[in-house]
Amino acid sequence: MKKRTFIYSMMLLGTLSFSSCTDMLDKEPLDKFTDGPLFWNNPASVEGYAGTFYNLFKGYGNGGGSGDFYFKFLSDDQVGSGFENWKFSNVPASSGDWSSTWDEIRRANAMLHSLETQATDMDEETKNHWKGVARLMRGWQYWDLVRKFGDCTWIDHAIMDETDPLLFAAREDRDEIMDKVLEDLNFACTNIKEINSQTTWSRNLAHAMKSNICLWEGTFRKYRTQAENGKAPDLQGANKFLEACAEACEQIMSKYSLCDNYQSIYNSETLAGNPEIIFYKEYKKDVFEHSLIDYTCTTTEMSGMSKDAFDSYLFLDGKTKEHTIYPNTDVAVKKKSAADNKDHLNIKDVLSVRDKRLALTIDSVLCYGDGWPRIAGGQPMTSSSGYGICKYDNVAIDPNYRQQTSSNYTSAPLYWLAVIYLNYAEAKAELGTITNDDLENTINKLKKRAGLPPITKDVADAGDNDMGVSPLIWEIRRERRCELMFDNDFRYWDLIRWHQLDKLDNSVNPDILLGANVSNDPDINHDKSGDYIDGSTGRIRAFEAKHYLYPIPSGQLTLNSNMSQNPLWVE
Repeated sequence: MKKRTFIYSMMLLGTLSFSSCTDMLDKEPLDKFTDGPLFWNNPASVEGYAGTFYNLFKGYGNGGGSGDFYFKFLSDDQVGSGFENWKFSNVPASSGDWSSTWDEIRRANAMLHSLETQATDMDEETKNHWKGVARLMRGWQYWDLVRKFGDCTWIDHAIMDETDPLLFAAREDRDEIMDKVLEDLNFACTNIKEINSQTTWSRNLAHAMKSNICLWEGTFRKYRTQAENGKAPDLQGANKFLEACAEACEQIMSKYSLCDNYQSIYNSETLAGNPEIIFYKEYKKDVFEHSLIDYTCTTTEMSGMSKDAFDSYLFLDGKTKEHTIYPNTDVAVKKKSAADNKDHLNIKDVLSVRDKRLALTIDSVLCYGDGWPRIAGGQPMTSSSGYGICKYDNVAIDPNYRQQTSSNYTSAPLYWLAVIYLNYAEAKAELGTITNDDLENTINKLKKRAGLPPITKDVADAGDNDMGVSPLIWEIRRERRCELMFDNDFRYWDLIRWHQLDKLDNSVNPDILLGANVSNDPDINHDKSGDYIDGSTGRIRAFEAKHYLYPIPSGQLTLNSNMSQNPLWVE
């Protein structure tokens, strides 16, 4: 099979075009293909069809649009200009989260149907590889549908007739759907070929995706409640998925290794050859670009890190601020910056005694008021919380590309080893089977890179556990938060699966909307709460249990009288 990168042309085109396929295809319009044996027996043609699924991997976004890193403001990690209330306050008539996901499920089923009926001359190994890709995508999209909407209808074949009863069926139990998703994932992990690539379909990618999905489902089933999720905990089902997660991690952990530079995962022009990367999205200068760096290094106000997130980072002795031997202040002091030769509040000393990832995630100079340029000659930046986000920036890039919308071309990690380590440690801890060797081989490696001491399964209570779990699980969750800060829309969905969505209620948890300590700037012209910047003054996000699920669009209920609304959204 031809090696193919994460094809940026597929991201730019909403239609199919296969310039390297058969002469027959050259005779067809570029937005069409012939659904027949000549097409489906050609592996290059099938690869081109499957390439449309690459659009689902958002990465850093496309052009001026937002992606899954930094831009997901519905969490307790960011505040301010990007303050986001709940996804829905009322039942919408339609929803792209619903319709677009069904489009992709239909695309996967169409691919499976054509491979079965048209690819009669393709060898079974190759055919099963592409069936594996289709089922991987179908399973992934069904999981996304279930985590958002709950119960849905399982459709595992191409619907050829608009009168097919499945189009008007009632929703099926979400647990049954997820059991079928696991079947799809297992097929993919068995049949997708073992290809040594970081930018195309491979068995390692399938295992990584299975790991993420199964961890989510296992913990969701363990922590959900009848009152707020409509179903009681299912420990047997939870353990099945947690074991599947651990098994998937074990298949790939030994094949990769951590890179030395944490920030290089996020700000490199290419991730090719990075030993930590399983799968990434490659951008190309002047051809296919994003805007993530521009949004975090120019005059557009950043949605900065929250005080709650800042306080989650441990000190270098592995302790919280209440127990550390290091100075535990978060007070910034005035210092002259070499970037603009002006005095600014500086937290370099504060960061020097913390988890090293913190200084690679936020700036050492607070950004507010008149702003501060990260580099000499750069644009003055401001942050809603005072904490500027430097994690994704690459200051070596030409300013004409770095400081321009739709001109950034650093690569986006999609699946990487740190996530697998975190998944494995959490799954084993939730199962109650984790060992100290497991910790040494996973999150303690992450801690070492962050300059922190290792932990054992008998780790002491840190004193800041507000989730009602064991000290070990709490520390694994902390490690996940700090390692993956602002990454890949993880935090919101982690809070969902842990049954902790109420943590986003800022009337109960005010620190999620506070920022930096600016007590040493008496002339500050910014909203404050005590000594801290208040990045979202007057904004309230109140928790209601209904937000654990999205509402079914009312238009779908009109089209299908057998479909019911999620109970807490019934109007």
